[in-house]
Order: sequence, then C-alpha cells, then structure tokens
Amino acid sequence: MNKSQVVFYLFILITLSSCVSKKKIIYLQGQQNQSSNQVNYEPIIQNDDLLSITISSVEPELAVPFNLDQLQSASGSSSTSNSKTTYLVDSVGEIDFPVLGKIKVAGLTKTILKQQIKDRLALYLTDPIINIRIVNYKISVLGEVNKPGSFTLNGDRITLLEVIANAGDLTLYGKRDNILIIRDYLGTKTYNRVDITKADFVNSPFYYLDQNDVVYVEPRKARIDGTAIGGNITAIMSIASFLITTTLLLTR
Repeated sequence: MNKSQVVFYLFILITLSSCVSKKKIIYLQGQQNQSSNQVNYEPIIQNDDLLSITISSVEPELAVPFNLDQLQSASGSSSTSNSKTTYLVDSVGEIDFPVLGKIKVAGLTKTILKQQIKDRLALYLTDPIINIRIVNYKISVLGEVNKPGSFTLNGDRITLLEVIANAGDLTLYGKRDNILIIRDYLGTKTYNRVDITKADFVNSPFYYLDQNDVVYVEPRKARIDGTAIGGNITAIMSIASFLITTTLLLTR
C-alpha cells in the first residue's frame, strides 16, 4: 500500500464518519410535507398545581366575592407580595373556591374548568369572564445540555425544542434520538423516549411538554462522530498518523 492509497482510504473514512454524524445530529430530518395536528394542545391540571383564577363581570361589585385578592382588599388584609393569590390543587385534585366551595379540577383542561366554573356562577353573575393560569408551570432539564436546570414559564404551553433552546441546546455528546421525558400524570410516572432527529416528532404526544416534566438527555458512549473533523480531530489525526507511519515502515 503506497502513500496515495493511505490518503485515499483516510478520505473515505472521514467522509463516511461525516455522513453518519449528520443522521445523529441534525434535528427534524425529512421535514418536507410534514405538518402538526397539535395546534389546540392544552395542559392537564395536576395535583399540586398553583392556579390563578380571576372572575370579571359587567357588574364588578358582584364579582368581588369570587376573587380572593379583592376579598382580602375589602377585608383590609394586605399582602407582602405583588403576586396574585393562588389556589393550590390538593392531594385529591380539588381547590376551595370562594362561595362555590370545593371544585374538582385535576384531570381537566383550562377550557373545561372555565366552562364548569361559568356554569356554577350562572346563579350569581351574568356572562362572567373567567381567566385561569397555571403559575408554577416548571420544566427540568438534565444531562447533556449546555445549561441544565429548571425553568419556570410565564405561559403554560411549551415545546420540547423550546425547552432545549432555553437549556442552551444539546451538547455534541447528547443523544438526540433517545431523549427521556419523565412525566407525572395524576400520581403515575411514565418514562417516554423521543427522537428529535425525525420530522414526525412534531406529532408526538411529547412535542408539547406538561408542567413538571423532566427531560433527560443521555450522553453518547463514544466521542461524537457528528462533527467528525471538528469534534474528533485529535482521534482522527492520531489514527492517520499511526496508519501512515505503519505503512511507511512496512513498505521500506
């Protein structure tokens, strides 16, 4: 084997490594003509959620008894925090609402809960406006990301890709085709694997994350081959040097 053959085979090796890396690194491959059907996604209210619920009416004074903040103001109570008073969903999935009493909320979407509260308020208010928000919507990200940690969201709808962006993206050592999402649904934990290198991931039930989901990105066993020339330049140069030296010694 002469020098030109050694160089040729090394070129083939590097080229093949680069091709493999693209399949393991690039997100949403094959996205042509793909579409998502999850535009109406809503999170499910869970035990231990904190809910902000405000009631408005064309007759504001009639809505006061149904708003904790306004009740506290009317009674002369003051809060040391600027945050609104919230309702904690208890261990049986209920909240204690002014006037209306106990309301079962766990397992409901905000849309369904709004309608249920509206129906019960019909005895007291005309066309009430109800706003509900999950205020402790938190996602935790662990493993091979650049900024692991927990993120508390202002809204209550976020995709896995947005969470990855908030975590500074995956490192080159993170497995993109086997991301673990730990989800607690009404006290039952599930362990779910997703592949974000495939375009049809956008139709996965884990494209949108639920509150308190934990995302874990496993590390790869070997040094990343995705950016073969960049990430593995030391290993490639070592192999190349070894092969060239061995060939020269054998062909002298």
